[in-house]
Amino acid sequence: MSKKLRILEVNKAYFPHIGGIETLIRQYSEELGKLDGVSVKALVCRDGKGKAIREKMNGVELLRTGSLGTYFSCPLSFSFIRHFRKMAAKADVVHIHVPFPLADAALLLSGYKGKVVVSWHSDIVKQKKLMLFYKPFMRYLLKRADIILTATEGHVKHSLYLNEFSHKCRVLPYGITPEDYLSVPRRSILTEKATDKSCVKVFFTGRLVYYKGVDVLLKAFTKVKGCELFIAGTGELGDQLRNFVSSHDMESKVHFLGFLPDEELRQAYADCDIFVLPSVAPSEAFGIVQLEAMVYGKPVINTALRSGVPYVSIDGQTGITVPPSSPKALAMAINKLAEDKELREKYGRAAAERVKSDFNEKVILGKLYDILK
Repeated sequence: MSKKLRILEVNKAYFPHIGGIETLIRQYSEELGKLDGVSVKALVCRDGKGKAIREKMNGVELLRTGSLGTYFSCPLSFSFIRHFRKMAAKADVVHIHVPFPLADAALLLSGYKGKVVVSWHSDIVKQKKLMLFYKPFMRYLLKRADIILTATEGHVKHSLYLNEFSHKCRVLPYGITPEDYLSVPRRSILTEKATDKSCVKVFFTGRLVYYKGVDVLLKAFTKVKGCELFIAGTGELGDQLRNFVSSHDMESKVHFLGFLPDEELRQAYADCDIFVLPSVAPSEAFGIVQLEAMVYGKPVINTALRSGVPYVSIDGQTGITVPPSSPKALAMAINKLAEDKELREKYGRAAAERVKSDFNEKVILGKLYDILK
């Protein structure tokens, strides 16, 4: 019997922590673990302060190391370094998801000699002070890596750090399984909440934080006609965004849905007419939510960020791309699609086809396995 391929997935956090990367590492860990001859373990930090937690989730052996809290968006855990050393010693390949400075330091201190694959999800954008300390560790990681994976060519093109290592970079898109979405029972979940049942339904989902640009979307909506906006998600800007809606008398056409469980979220994608991702900073590196809307045949309005976002939904093919932080341009794009049902349907058909051909998770996981082995 051939030896099992032992994979160690390393990230800041893991499900049920909400986030695109957390969704991705769960996908990778569970699906790779189902393959014959593959063993997957995941090493992450626990949410909040506390001791380590060991568990098994859907076949994945998971260790959430103890944490002293989160600083500069990074967990602080001395035990993570110790556990990394032990678990990496028993792995054939270590797959590290970055940015995650603690993992870079752990690899440096571990003495691990095996294969290292790095998934580069984005540059560190906001924590400038952290970069002064982190950059030497990051450069070590990039030099040490055998392969650097990015979700789009835009990740390499616009990165401040990857150009020097472009010979190691390979594009491996994020993906979804279309059948998982299309099999969900349909329900008019947005229409039920709409003030005008015949309105054009515009949908956004994501955390209510600065780089998502929901404030820009709300400013744009003061100039939008014939539409109602549905916002799913929670976050630190929630009260501020609600206050804006109230002060501009938009309660009848802007609906805050809060957190939606997976099935209801997918029903919302299916029920909307337009999906909007108005992000304003490259912290939005890809936007898996675009794929989740596109698989239902929905046109996407995204922004021309220096990241992978505009490489997912293509301007003039599957939707419209506008400059970031421009309420005027965003309003014009929404009004254009709202007024032209045929254009919405044209972009929507192309969007669904693009997901099936270019972002099918089963195909992507096969490619990932070939890279890791």
